[in-house]
Amino acid sequence: MKTILTRKTIRKYTDKPISEDLLNRLLSEAERTQTMGNLQLYSVIVTRSDEMKARLAPVHFNQPMVTQAPVVLTICADFRRTTAWASFRKGHPGYDNFLSFINAATDALLYTQTLCNLADEEGLGYCYLGTTVYMPQQIIDILELPQLVMPVATITLGWPDEEPPMTDRLPLRAIVHEETYSDYTSARIDDCYTEKENLDANRHFVEINGKETLAQVFTDIRYTRKDNEALSKTFLDALRRQGFL
Repeated sequence: MKTILTRKTIRKYTDKPISEDLLNRLLSEAERTQTMGNLQLYSVIVTRSDEMKARLAPVHFNQPMVTQAPVVLTICADFRRTTAWASFRKGHPGYDNFLSFINAATDALLYTQTLCNLADEEGLGYCYLGTTVYMPQQIIDILELPQLVMPVATITLGWPDEEPPMTDRLPLRAIVHEETYSDYTSARIDDCYTEKENLDANRHFVEINGKETLAQVFTDIRYTRKDNEALSKTFLDALRRQGFL
């Protein structure tokens, strides 16, 4: 990839549409990504209409790019299609379980990343919405997803109308473990995170949130135990209703 070292999240888009031919080409090329058993355990819901984007927006905390982007893509873990195929071909499918969800979710997320890479190479901008797994049942209802189909990722897609700065990344030594897992001591955490914590943008982030450390912003404000436990229950409930548990 020519663009991997300059990749940025884009939240503002021009009014220029994405042609159906271009979108379909990217969606088709992304099918070359790796997949379990060559089953392609994913589906993509393409949202273009203002009405449907407006319905999806509250599920994604009304982030403006949901309604502004010309295209919103909801990528789903999908064992419905494979189950139907097996059933209609005298097979005996047994994919109404958690392992099958994990396999389908992995397929869907691999497809999503490949699609993002292709969009980058085409000059398109996109934003990955982690909110997809926060209120999945609302997305299921809006998009009329049947059992064994579960939303796992959403991408807003369009031509960039901003040039944001690149975000920081941890050094390679923070994520790579040779042969076996090497646990994180206090000294190793200092080595891995001090540079990140001392960036002006991150120091400002701590200041405006009224916290002492960057870690506190994430644990006490952005991704709290209370929210994580509540949203975990919501997600598990949706998995049950979709037939994966």
